[in-house]
Amino acid sequence: MNRIVVLAEKPSVGRDLARVLNCSKKGNGYLEGDKYIVTWALGHLVTLADPEVYDQKYKEWKIETLPMLPSQLKLVVIKQSGKQFNIVKKLMNQKDVGQIVIATDAGREGELVARWIIEKANVNKPIKRLWISSVTDKAIKDGFINLKNGKEYDNLYASAAARAEADWLVGINATRALTCKYNAQLSCGRVQTPTLVMIAKREEEIKNFKPRTFYGITAAANNIKLVWQERQTKDIRTFDKDLCDKVLMNINNEKTAEVIDVSKVHKKRSAPQLYDLTELQRDANKIYEFSAKETSSIMQRLYENHKVLTYPRTDSRYIPTDIVDTLKDRIKACGYGPYAATASKVLTKPIRPNKSFVDNSKVSDHHAIIPTEQPVSLSNLSDGERKIFDLVVKRFLAALYPPFEYQQTTIKAEIGRELFIARGRTVINPGWKEVYENNFEDEDAKEELSEQILPDINKKDFLKISDIIQTKGETRPPAPFDEGSLLSAMENPVKYMAGENKDLIKTIGETGGLGTVATRADIIEKLFNSFLIEKKGKHIFITSKGRQLLELVPDDLKSPALTAQWEQKL
Repeated sequence: MNRIVVLAEKPSVGRDLARVLNCSKKGNGYLEGDKYIVTWALGHLVTLADPEVYDQKYKEWKIETLPMLPSQLKLVVIKQSGKQFNIVKKLMNQKDVGQIVIATDAGREGELVARWIIEKANVNKPIKRLWISSVTDKAIKDGFINLKNGKEYDNLYASAAARAEADWLVGINATRALTCKYNAQLSCGRVQTPTLVMIAKREEEIKNFKPRTFYGITAAANNIKLVWQERQTKDIRTFDKDLCDKVLMNINNEKTAEVIDVSKVHKKRSAPQLYDLTELQRDANKIYEFSAKETSSIMQRLYENHKVLTYPRTDSRYIPTDIVDTLKDRIKACGYGPYAATASKVLTKPIRPNKSFVDNSKVSDHHAIIPTEQPVSLSNLSDGERKIFDLVVKRFLAALYPPFEYQQTTIKAEIGRELFIARGRTVINPGWKEVYENNFEDEDAKEELSEQILPDINKKDFLKISDIIQTKGETRPPAPFDEGSLLSAMENPVKYMAGENKDLIKTIGETGGLGTVATRADIIEKLFNSFLIEKKGKHIFITSKGRQLLELVPDDLKSPALTAQWEQKL
């Protein structure tokens, strides 16, 4: 009873674990050594039974047989992977095996994969949990030294099973009801349907949008662009054309602008936060037009095969204090080639962790995505892998750099009795922007008043006006969703919960919105594959089939509130 079965999620991870644990003897579907037997699932080996397992009458899709509400949902072995399940079951039930180590992915879905197998195999032996954020040899060794008690993850398993069972009950009953009633193949669910609603609502917003014309005034003086500002509201544009015409008429003959104030403010901006999966998916979509699913797949390879990045399915953008001591090794591992100069600059000084990226309270299951201590040869990475690796490494190095520092100068001048302003910036220390070669679009790029290079100007100076013109533009509708903006809406769907209970709105905000970091890409992919949404260029639109579904589906399934209610109860 002294041998231990280690259950990995995939054969590739199983082989890595076996190598570290000195399990070199090959068996059929496993590797063994003196102490450990390493075996693996192939993703899920066990799943929830189809309706006809409960009663043959459910084999035919008929409205009279609904709702299907089994008193207890059953588990069945997936036919295609039945052979591997029997191997795992036999190993776990061997008399010389006294303990099981769950080494599936350290997350909700990984826990479910393992526990369903153990339950279906009818195994009742002590369970330990390998909980690691990277699959390097060092991480595996450290993980086995610090194995967790399996009971600590009972609640994680319970919540995963509850979601899976609830999704089965809602998805299968609602899909069959719609399909039978309307004689059309229609699929719905508690996450995919509210996501579809958000896309439809965005299209409706765009369709109903009525542009408004706004006006402004600019003056050119001493190579400076001065912008009119309404004194009371501080707005630099107005929808009142008569007001703008009146201001222009009053100042049109003015020849000078008097500088009434020059303020200089020293500002600091910290580096952007480390990546969680959703933020990485957003950036990869914005910069490279990768789909969310594509980014997830690339990240999985960089984590599992190349072992150069940490666990991908995380919703944290921080690292815990116990990772700080490993930062130097991680910098050295990625600090070569295009990253050599910036990495060596970080290593010349002591690393000072701060709350902007180190915070134990902001890390639950897994910390932010960062490089591991394992070096990589960039030539071994595909083009897509190289691009995702580059995003993560630069974000990681930037977090270790000092803040970006600059002096912001604001000039206020009077032309006649009207106020005009201009704003400029002088860089004091590029800080983390060096990592991006000063080519990083931050929030200032979105400000209405753009910054310019300002000459040396003092209060009471008079500037010679060369031109005064009226400007005009139109308000724009919101852009159609692309995958990046849709991920943001799924993460924070509060805007689409008008009229819902405040507690539910608060809950959905606290629990991370619709779906999880691990499932959002699959939900979007499922909507595409079900022909409920389509892509035109990079933008996402609802199809006629999607509109048909929303006309027929019950209101409860259209709102993120259902997910919020479930989260409250979990």
